[in-house]
Amino acid sequence: MSRRIVVITGSAGGIGSAIGSRFTKNNDTVIGLDLADGFDLSQTQHCDDAVRQIIAEHGRIDILCNNAGISSVGDVVTSTLEDWQRVFAVNVFGIANMSRSVLPHMRHEHSGCIVNTCSIAATVGLVERAVYSASKGAVLALTKAMAADEIAHNIRVNCVSPGTVASPWVERLVATTVDPSQTMEALRKRQPMGRLVECDEVAEAIFYLAASSTFTTGAELLIDGGIAGIRIVQ
Repeated sequence: MSRRIVVITGSAGGIGSAIGSRFTKNNDTVIGLDLADGFDLSQTQHCDDAVRQIIAEHGRIDILCNNAGISSVGDVVTSTLEDWQRVFAVNVFGIANMSRSVLPHMRHEHSGCIVNTCSIAATVGLVERAVYSASKGAVLALTKAMAADEIAHNIRVNCVSPGTVASPWVERLVATTVDPSQTMEALRKRQPMGRLVECDEVAEAIFYLAASSTFTTGAELLIDGGIAGIRIVQ
């Protein structure tokens, strides 16, 4: 297989770093885009400029991993308008912005693959995650709509939906709770397999969906330890 050009948003985070390492291990060329480096995917100009530079240097983009995302804690009553705007600007509009910049180049090549990082929160109700869950529900719907639009261009679009991931992001959220150790134990127990999902496991799922041998589009791949499909009665 020739070396692929892979673009990853949110590349500095736990999942993003693992995605980059997985594609690098395959000798693909990885370009990471992250807020830590001044890249803001909620700004359309940032997306256009980044894609223009990548095309100028590499000639094409084979795989886009729309991984960047942020969270919010609260229900519909406590969540503010700013919470809704901030989360949707990254989790939903950010995917649209990056995809809008990349897709014309993939269409020109009549080839490409997009993998969006969704969440189990898109389909399973979680306490105090109203805004985040709504944004990920939009990501799931957007994934399917994009897949339908792009199939004529030989471009596949899929998403992965992890359960709770053992990542720095989750650790920071847990640290803000009254009893972090109890909170972490509750997160572990709510996944039937009895542990959190590892970043490397999410990356492996994304790598699978991006493989040319994967005959899948418009799909959601659950990496959730059984949350969606299993109920254990004790």
